[in-house]
Amino acid sequence: MKKVSKKLTAPLIAATMGLGGVAQAADVVIGVPNWPSVAVTAEVLKVVLEDNLGLEVELQNGTNPIVFEAMDAGSMHVHPEVWLPNQSNLHDKFVKDKGTVAMNQNGVSAFQGMCVTKGTAERTGIKKLSDLTNPDMAAKFDTDGDGLGEIWIGAPGWASTNVEKVRAKSYGYAETMNLKEIDETVALAEVDDAVDKNKDIVFFCYTPHHMFALHELVILEEPKYDAAKWNVIQPTDDSEWLEKSEAGVAWDLAYLHIHYAASLETDFPEAASVLSKVKLDTDTVSKMTFALVVEKQDPAEFAKEWVAANADTVESWLK
Repeated sequence: MKKVSKKLTAPLIAATMGLGGVAQAADVVIGVPNWPSVAVTAEVLKVVLEDNLGLEVELQNGTNPIVFEAMDAGSMHVHPEVWLPNQSNLHDKFVKDKGTVAMNQNGVSAFQGMCVTKGTAERTGIKKLSDLTNPDMAAKFDTDGDGLGEIWIGAPGWASTNVEKVRAKSYGYAETMNLKEIDETVALAEVDDAVDKNKDIVFFCYTPHHMFALHELVILEEPKYDAAKWNVIQPTDDSEWLEKSEAGVAWDLAYLHIHYAASLETDFPEAASVLSKVKLDTDTVSKMTFALVVEKQDPAEFAKEWVAANADTVESWLK
């Protein structure tokens, strides 16, 4: 993913031009957090905005809080995939309270939970997430001999990773399992290796995602989502977030929404209009991520081909 500088401020532009160069900032900067589906959506949006509106669009890596702060400041303009309720604290602050960020209402439905491979389920007999609170079951996932099992709960910087810490505490398997926070690419490589070598593994899983097409996975059973039993606070809101949070039930169904800087409605109203109308679905996004991650297609070339092959869909965003 190409990294670019943040949009230049007026003083910096002036200073740069004074040195004999002409500073040219992109019209639209799209923030790209670190998971596959947000990256491919960013590429598609880039092609649509450039080819149809003649705008210069650049992609810039950033965590969820950084992208939201940058949209608020005007140095970034788009977050292609905000997970709600995962990032509801950021949504509430910048969309509801400050009004500096707008949300596309067309959400992509998403599942979140914990999975094992089919082979793992057959060998260990695990069926429920709460089974991990049993030390004997947890020991079946101990790969380093420290007496605790290992479970991947997500990548550093994901809001869902913090929620999984809460869930581990609430269920009780924080006492029997080591909670691994590692980059998703590394975690998925461990899943591939476990499948190839018939090893037992348990890990955070979600849709839309290519992993369900790549492997036979079993979702661990949990009590149905109950709002009365789900009280999750993020670290950005309270230093004692983990102690005060509780979530001993399944995730509620999530929705993924494009968010964009409200300033676009004045600066580039056509772009704001497109961003407000983009509509995708779970199956489409899963297939897009499969093409990039599994088939190793070039992201920019894939986006161009996808836009060309889905002209009617794109046209509906441009009306």
